[in-house]
Amino acid sequence: MPDLSDLPRKATLRAALLNRRRSLPAAALEDAAGRVVAELATLVRSVEPHCVAGYVPVGPEPGGPGLPDALVGMLSPEARVLLPVLLPDLDLDWAAYHGPYSLTPGPHGLREPSGRRLGPDSIATAGLVVVPAVAVDARGARLGRGGGSYDRALNRVAPDTLVVALLHDGEVVDQVPDEPHDRRVNAVITPGAGLVMLPA
Repeated sequence: MPDLSDLPRKATLRAALLNRRRSLPAAALEDAAGRVVAELATLVRSVEPHCVAGYVPVGPEPGGPGLPDALVGMLSPEARVLLPVLLPDLDLDWAAYHGPYSLTPGPHGLREPSGRRLGPDSIATAGLVVVPAVAVDARGARLGRGGGSYDRALNRVAPDTLVVALLHDGEVVDQVPDEPHDRRVNAVITPGAGLVMLPA
């Protein structure tokens, strides 16, 4: 059973960091996105995955709205990028990305791929998983938006698959409350520190 006593701490931390993100000027967001994507490109070249599970950043999320196209450009021509599709129960389905015109409006302001749904378990085919996060701690515990979508999705990922969260500077925190069954991330990328591997 989840420890409900942690919910207020998570909500407070989430609200503070999201408010800070919303206050970042456009020029700072653009600069941060460029730095994060450049560092991610170095990682992708070293891993050489046949498939990357990514996402479409919304608003001030790290990576910027061009992240899916950047991922495609980092990969070999035969590799593919999977993007999430939010299901009514807040789980994630996945579909291949086929360019910006293949994205359609989804719930909560999301942009989602319009192609054939591959099923929630298809994330397990990814050799690298890139996830959004509001915060991550030094243990790799991840704070998301609170819907539990990525908690479920990450439990389908093979234990040896690299999971990296994209963050703004100041979003690696002392502690994120988590549950024993939560899948931690292996690494974070921030504009200032670049790629930081974690003991997940």
